[in-house]
Amino acid sequence: MSSPTARYPVCKVEDLKSEGRIITTVKGVEVGIFSVGDRYYAWRNMCPHGAAPVCEGVVCGTRLPSLVYEYKYGREQEILRCPWHGWEFDLTTGRHLVDQDVKLRGYPVEVAEGQLYLVM
Repeated sequence: MSSPTARYPVCKVEDLKSEGRIITTVKGVEVGIFSVGDRYYAWRNMCPHGAAPVCEGVVCGTRLPSLVYEYKYGREQEILRCPWHGWEFDLTTGRHLVDQDVKLRGYPVEVAEGQLYLVM
């Protein structure tokens, strides 16, 4: 039996765009809200590796698959790097870049009239 869901106002779209990310607490759970392009993502602020506050990590890009002695960099502003051990997660899927079985816990985000809502 699943618990009923509700949506909670977390911030204005313009505030998220200017801050880059917002970390908030909803129903006792700390969640990071991120903007990637025109889409919004919410991830629990806990790294599955060591329980670090992952949403406080650097938002950056990563090295892309490339040939030996080639170093291609891409996906700028789509990768979240854990501040404790450097594990990298795709902000659009929550998946670890190396081990696809490891994933951040995510929550749906809805937008209405310039307001972002977290659905829990």
